Amino acid sequence: MEPTQVLKDEHRLIERMLKVLEAACQKAEQGDMRPLVFEKAVDFIKNYADRNHHGKEEDILYATMPQYGIPKEGGPIAVMLYEHDDGRKFVKGLVEATENYKKGNQAALKAMVSNARGYVNLLGQHIPKEDGILYPMSEAVLPPKAKEELARQFVEADKKVFTPAQRAGYLRAVAELEHELGLNSK
Repeated sequence: MEPTQVLKDEHRLIERMLKVLEAACQKAEQGDMRPLVFEKAVDFIKNYADRNHHGKEEDILYATMPQYGIPKEGGPIAVMLYEHDDGRKFVKGLVEATENYKKGNQAALKAMVSNARGYVNLLGQHIPKEDGILYPMSEAVLPPKAKEELARQFVEADKKVFTPAQRAGYLRAVAELEHELGLNSK
């Protein structure tokens, strides 16, 4: 199995959370505001999507690819890093707007929805670029030994970020939010 398959599998869970976030935005616009859904989504994004998944991409995969001819500056890696930073800005805005909403600022709802949708739209375009362009590039240029080392480093990175119970908790949280919002999980 290619080490990038681990990242692709994580993308599938992230995409499920993106659907949850979009459904929460739709409900909020219809007057069914659920701040706890947004808070759980932010926790998932910060820890599972950013700290865990983006951490493996940025610190391991993207750091390895330049050794095999794929430049970090001015190429697809630079675009992915820029988009990761954009995503963090949307999450920061979502956190601030959610806190303001919980303090009674009803106008913060618009900022919550705007930042959540900005993140959903960004990642909705970002993930296919990684799955369809960047990961295949790495699979084509990395020799077997480098792939073995990536796989080893991914396992080690996972251990540093989550216990197996914590990882299972994020899987469960996504499924619970899907159920709460009436989405079909796959």
